[in-house]
Amino acid sequence: MSERAYHHGNLRAEFLRHAWEAVDDAGAEALSLRQLARDAGVSHGASARHFRDKQALIDAIAVEGFERLNAAIREAASADAPFEARFRAVGLAYVGFAVAHPQILAVMYTAKHETSASEALLAVSHAGKNDLVALIVAAQEAGAIRAGDPEELAMIAFASVHGVASLATAGLLGETPMTDAAASVIGFVWAGLVAARPVRSGHASATRGQISANAWPDLAEPS
Repeated sequence: MSERAYHHGNLRAEFLRHAWEAVDDAGAEALSLRQLARDAGVSHGASARHFRDKQALIDAIAVEGFERLNAAIREAASADAPFEARFRAVGLAYVGFAVAHPQILAVMYTAKHETSASEALLAVSHAGKNDLVALIVAAQEAGAIRAGDPEELAMIAFASVHGVASLATAGLLGETPMTDAAASVIGFVWAGLVAARPVRSGHASATRGQISANAWPDLAEPS
């Protein structure tokens, strides 16, 4: 495809595709705007019309990553299935993405913490969490799981599946297949959600007060 064709609207998507592949293979450190321009068959100046610098390109990769992850989570959460099956599918969708794209996931959570992070990036970074919270609320209203702060319960579930994904990408699961480990952890979390345990109001309110929406990015940030 010629550079002229790219200038008619395809350059940004093509450049982003090459950048995604580079980060997916070797991490953000491997990104070179000049090399990506050469890979896309355009001049460095042409690429600068769409991405002013490397950080702008990284932000775009992060947005793309969250959009793909959110789409998988939303599909799982909205399936025509019992709450438990949907909850398990959401967890497996997250683990599957994280294990398939660990370098992309690292860029996603790093970029959202930058002071220059756009409103679009911040908004898309919370969409998956919101879908999980909505699923928990629906399950509570249907009497399928215990009462409790849905934000807190969703955070616990998220931290659990993120932990499995981190162990898997670090090669720390031993001989246990990633899917088996993920299914076991998700099942354990679900069992906790359906357990009928008395909640001490003082303890519960204190815990809820200690957990805010800002805890999500910190828990999710890969080491």
